[in-house]
Amino acid sequence: MLWTPVCRSAQANVTQSLQNLLPKSLPPSLAKRPGNLYEVLSRTPTGGVGNRVYQLRWESKGIPDSYWEVTRTKFKCEGRHGKAWGVLYWKGRRVSEIEERIRGGLKYTWAEGRPRLPEANKNVRA
Repeated sequence: MLWTPVCRSAQANVTQSLQNLLPKSLPPSLAKRPGNLYEVLSRTPTGGVGNRVYQLRWESKGIPDSYWEVTRTKFKCEGRHGKAWGVLYWKGRRVSEIEERIRGGLKYTWAEGRPRLPEANKNVRA
């Protein structure tokens, strides 16, 4: 099949039709915003296994390179509750010898990755 302007317009029509079928705002399970630990982990295809997560309060306190590396998850209630296990890295050093249960999954706000320090705190550390 040749790629012609007719095919491109048909493709645009299909794309527009699909967008019309989807809700205007994404459901919480697909949103790319911070949430409780289980919401953040359940958005990923692997269920969060192998991902790094951190509490947002660590970022505001200026704690560098502190995160959990998730090793196992178990979700309930469509990914809003559950259990998660992992290895804790605190200020760049591995704290956990073996995997342990991640506490505070519902109590705190979590995000993927590592905490980003404000510029003011980076200059103080240097």
